[in-house]
Amino acid sequence: MKLRSATIGGAAAALTLAVLLASAPLRPAHAESAEAETSATVHAEHGRVMGDPDAPVTIVEFASLTCPHCRQFHEQTLPKLKENWIEPGKAKLVYRHYPLDRPALRGAMVANCFEGDRFFAVLGMMFENQGQWARAESPTKALGRIAAAAGMDGETFESCANDGQMADAIVEQQLQARREIGVESTPTFLVDGEKLVGNQPYENFVDALQGAQ
Repeated sequence: MKLRSATIGGAAAALTLAVLLASAPLRPAHAESAEAETSATVHAEHGRVMGDPDAPVTIVEFASLTCPHCRQFHEQTLPKLKENWIEPGKAKLVYRHYPLDRPALRGAMVANCFEGDRFFAVLGMMFENQGQWARAESPTKALGRIAAAAGMDGETFESCANDGQMADAIVEQQLQARREIGVESTPTFLVDGEKLVGNQPYENFVDALQGAQ
């Protein structure tokens, strides 16, 4: 099944998610056993952490790799947050996958096979080249070229891109975020529990971050 790139908006996101989950083998097998979480109990272990894990303020980002607004955040706003808040140790960013289509899920699976700073480097490559791989005739093959450029061999890529358990875990956490936190579109952010929806201006993050200090 081929799905279009992510469409932003609550109703559209809900429809896209329903179609995504209807396609085996990506349906979570144990969604009913997932640990409930709220905006006040989102922890770093539920995502990848950029910055000092002990930083006093936490920014949680829910994003889809095929979402244009998510790409804009990573290209325009995140560099300022890194320079002024994350690198000085005043805040950390916890990245959470929220794939709105199957190419985004596949990209999330591949990105998860990179550790530490390499994860965020590959994430940046995927957002930077979003228009090429997400709209390619074969997004998976296009993702393979990005993974190869990042140093991943073909065998490892095939294993990561077809890891059903990893797919289940990503979609299960996505359902959790939708059910328990009310995430309906991407990007969505939590700044110490305060929700910011959409590609907000940098100044709006500053206001939320200052309020959380």
